[in-house]
Amino acid sequence: MAAQRAYTTHPLVLRRVTVRRVHEVTPRMRRVVLGGDDLAAFTRDGTAHPAFAAPGFDDHIKLILASDGDVRAALPAQLPHGIEWTPAEHRLTRDYTPRRVDHRAGELHLDFVVHGEGPAEAWSASAREGDELWFVGPKSSLRLPERLDWILLIGDETALPAIGRFLDERTVDAPAHVLVTVSDDAARQELALRDGDTITWVVAEPGDAAALDAAVRALPSPAGEGFAWAAAESRALLPVRRYLKRERKLTKDRVNITGYWHREEAAAPEAQGTADAAAQGPAEIPSPLPWLVARAALQLGLVDAVADAPGLSAEALAARLGVPGPGIGVLLPLLAAYGVVVGDDDGAGLRLGPVGEELTDDHEREEYTGHEAELLLALAHLAPALRDGTSPWRLASGAGLHDTVTHDADRYGELVEECEQLVFLLTGLTADPLWEDVGTCLLTGPGSASVVAALDDAGRRPRLRIAEEATPAEVLRGHLTAPDRIDWTAGPADVAVAAKALAHRTDEEASQLLTRLAEWTGTAVLVEASRPDGLSPHAAEAALHAYTATGSPLRDSAAIAALAERSGWSVDRTIALGWGTEATVLRRT
Repeated sequence: MAAQRAYTTHPLVLRRVTVRRVHEVTPRMRRVVLGGDDLAAFTRDGTAHPAFAAPGFDDHIKLILASDGDVRAALPAQLPHGIEWTPAEHRLTRDYTPRRVDHRAGELHLDFVVHGEGPAEAWSASAREGDELWFVGPKSSLRLPERLDWILLIGDETALPAIGRFLDERTVDAPAHVLVTVSDDAARQELALRDGDTITWVVAEPGDAAALDAAVRALPSPAGEGFAWAAAESRALLPVRRYLKRERKLTKDRVNITGYWHREEAAAPEAQGTADAAAQGPAEIPSPLPWLVARAALQLGLVDAVADAPGLSAEALAARLGVPGPGIGVLLPLLAAYGVVVGDDDGAGLRLGPVGEELTDDHEREEYTGHEAELLLALAHLAPALRDGTSPWRLASGAGLHDTVTHDADRYGELVEECEQLVFLLTGLTADPLWEDVGTCLLTGPGSASVVAALDDAGRRPRLRIAEEATPAEVLRGHLTAPDRIDWTAGPADVAVAAKALAHRTDEEASQLLTRLAEWTGTAVLVEASRPDGLSPHAAEAALHAYTATGSPLRDSAAIAALAERSGWSVDRTIALGWGTEATVLRRT
């Protein structure tokens, strides 16, 4: 079955607004009403930008603040079509959901939970009429399934703006079943409920996973086709996610769960002492042992086994996994020390610890068992790879990464899913004049599905063909909304777009691809990351990851130009897309 688009994308625009008024919705919620010319269509530095649009009930915008108070220095660069997050030491960003957008009055309403923590809450506490605020977004809006017999809305106080907006502006007639956890009864709000709706308020400490899980399990299970939406503290949502997917059997397209905030655990005295010591001397390089032990637990199925049957003894767990008892005996003490499991010394059996709960999340476990984890393991061969001028991946596996992923559907699928974010960056490409005379477009690379989606969003309708080997083609087919409209054979085209097709290829393999594209077209576009994403906390690792995969660092404009030249192409121009990504337009020489 073909995948269905779950989001509508929006142009990314940096906007400035000012405070018009502030009032308290409840003793626990402060509303800041903002306005300004940038909410309408406007022109900055000669570039026209569309009016602010946030049609989805859970859209989020990124507020831009600065720890040193110099917000102007923290602002990203506005591109003609997108945002480039340039490095900024004191930049702070926080995501917030618009509570209301009043286009007639030119106003945007934001609600802030009042709990005295965080830079955004501090800003709202001191906000006065005329104060400025800069933000970017939203980048997309959630699309609800076409048929809904019911919708379940779950959240804590931070989710109240989204829940309240859905109930005010709902676009579906299905009854809504609402569950909200609040830290105090004073946080309750009047919500626009209709006949058939239900609401449950639960008083619990912020981030209380057990209370949220119990409350969700106590809700009735409506019949028919529904949709579950949840937003709260990220760890508190883990058992909710597991319950909805494993026990309620809701499929991926019927669930949307988002961690709105992350509770910082207080450091243990020993850990605090280590932190103090680190502040006085060089930092200790962390051991890879916890990572390897967690990886083993996931590969064995241990985390899932304890999640599905809490209370197992060590012996019962060993029998369930088919692992000899002495092996489990070696693993469990370490898993307990790292917070993956809680031991059965009290006779209650094994249960998941806080780290184990996180490892039940599909995105979290990819770090230990997915493609990224395999690249990390290949770094064991970094020193000899650097000496030999080859990739650590090739030394570790005996084959190039390109050869590996093109014969492994799961690995190629991970690349395609990583490229899903591309759709938010491709406006600059789809708006380029090169498309005006394009009748046929040839696509290749794991980002091809995102290019198709971006062309659709831009109203571009060229004939499409995809040039890929059998396994990648089958994976891409599953990520397109209408795969039957695609010609799945390579052939002549007015333009070819290679979307992240070079990221898993060596220079030689990349040159071979470009030479092959020259047989089919005189114009090609390479969509690749040329520099680290300025917002990523792992920006310093980007070049190493690229080298591990291909034996080359991130390819900048000069490296792309060199590859093009050796393959019979010349660089016509480069289109900045944002987040370190560029589209390089090549012409055949």
